[in-house]
Amino acid sequence: MANPVPASSIPVSDETIDKLRHASTATIATLLYKMGYRNCYVQGVSGLSQGARMVGPAYTLRYIAAREDTDPITAFREPDHPQRVAIETCPEGHVLVMDCRGDASAASAGSILLTRLQVRGGAGVVTDGGIRDAAGAAALDMPVYAAKPSAPTNLTKHHAVDMDVPISCGGTAVYPGDVMVGDGDGVMVIPRHLAVEIADLALPMEQFEDFVLEEVLRGVPIIGLYPPTDPDTEIRFAAWLAKNSKGET
Repeated sequence: MANPVPASSIPVSDETIDKLRHASTATIATLLYKMGYRNCYVQGVSGLSQGARMVGPAYTLRYIAAREDTDPITAFREPDHPQRVAIETCPEGHVLVMDCRGDASAASAGSILLTRLQVRGGAGVVTDGGIRDAAGAAALDMPVYAAKPSAPTNLTKHHAVDMDVPISCGGTAVYPGDVMVGDGDGVMVIPRHLAVEIADLALPMEQFEDFVLEEVLRGVPIIGLYPPTDPDTEIRFAAWLAKNSKGET
């Protein structure tokens, strides 16, 4: 089967990105599941800082296993080293997503490189490898999602080979331009062609779940409420929505 069409042929507006800033990964996961997408969650990564929120198109970096003849410490002196080039070419507002084959026994980057990415306007970082200088990375304003802190330099385990190509990260496919959304539950990958639809559906779903939570807190049983199989649930939700849209208390 062919790869998805190039990201450049599917516009994703600032409005769509802004809508996704208010969508939880749980909501996105459910919406994608309803559309038949079961494997869009990046397994095994979490935010280095509490309360991290991240949204942006993916810019990818692929690592293969390191080897002694290709990854001496002098490799970082090469001006075309893909890891360094990725930091300097990741577009503003994008999320750098790194494929480390799920191996977190070495770092995929450290706080100095990630600080440079933040200065350049990066929207975040996702890696299924480790992060060194993790305290510094966690202190950045830019969200960083990783498998775990890991002190060894990437050269001990990871050989950076190419950028802006399809990768796997945490067991899920990431194509350049897919929209990455991260929060306290982890990171979801939204296939780019679904981003607008997911963004439009997320707010109504979030509103319904806010309503449901209020109903549960006032003692309403879950059966018939969630999902709303009781017709009266829809009636109460419509009234709740009208009340809240007017700012009433």
